[in-house]
Amino acid sequence: MWAAVLHGPGDVRLERRPVPEPGPGELLVRISACGICGSDLMDWYVAAKAPFVFGHEPVGTVAGGDAAAGALAPGTRVFVHHHAPCGRCAACRRGDDVHCSLWRQQALDPGGMAQYARVLPQAVRSDVLPLPDDVDDLDGTLIEPTACAVKALRRGGFAAGQRVFIIGLGFMGQVLGRLARHLGAAWVGGSDPIEGRRRLALAWADAAVTPEEVAAGLGPAAAGEPADLVIVTPPSEPALRQGFAAVRDGGRVLLYSPTPRGQDVPLPLGDLFFREVDLLFSYSAGPQDTRAALDLISAGVVRARDLVSRVLPLERVAEAYRMVKDPDVLKVVVTMNGE
Repeated sequence: MWAAVLHGPGDVRLERRPVPEPGPGELLVRISACGICGSDLMDWYVAAKAPFVFGHEPVGTVAGGDAAAGALAPGTRVFVHHHAPCGRCAACRRGDDVHCSLWRQQALDPGGMAQYARVLPQAVRSDVLPLPDDVDDLDGTLIEPTACAVKALRRGGFAAGQRVFIIGLGFMGQVLGRLARHLGAAWVGGSDPIEGRRRLALAWADAAVTPEEVAAGLGPAAAGEPADLVIVTPPSEPALRQGFAAVRDGGRVLLYSPTPRGQDVPLPLGDLFFREVDLLFSYSAGPQDTRAALDLISAGVVRARDLVSRVLPLERVAEAYRMVKDPDVLKVVVTMNGE
């Protein structure tokens, strides 16, 4: 089979790999399509893992394996999560799936950007989801990122009637905004320096402004009062400071993406203390979130037709990877054509 291997930042190569052999309790899935996540473009993250088969937003068809029975019979179209918890440890009992030691193990061998993948038993047990007919393959590639947005809103304590502001209106900012609007936010806004992203956000946002306008007080406060919840998608000090400027006293700022390991970000702790602003974080998602995401996609809240910019075949994966770095491109999905 063919697989796309990241050998380092920006270095994508198509390589021949043996089709993996599923063992006890495992599935073999023929991958149909896989989205490219922004985390696959973080140079510090890639450098620490390379070389590896990247891609963790796959959909495919069950091709066989020991677990291929019942709802997961051969020919079943499925979403596969690349991580899955054990469901039994202390972290799992608390609902902290991502802190389960088994969850940290890659459950997709060799990765999503390949023509076939072996699915480990923990994912087969808890996070391989059959796809309904109304969710096509492109829509299915949005389940994992939408699940991350579902979890972020939950971690941020979102409730209907709140005011939400999203900093960074790239793909994830657009998904977060659509979910907040659908789930009953009283007011939803966002900021981004790129005009095209602000314009796209107006499909769900009450206001989409520039970072400079937020600094000038023309963010949420200009539309009534500061936000109850601010979600910061770019992992930078300027974006965080923009978040602190947009949130109300006693409100919550959630950082959605990580800064490089070892990089410290100075924070105005004294100001945050007296304002009683909570600083929160959200990392990945678990089985409850993927199921909620599939329901939201099936209901049409998040759809590929609104968010996927380009679809390219696997033989053009290096081009697809470069394309994602274009600020005018929102989302790129790769399809697994050929043998």
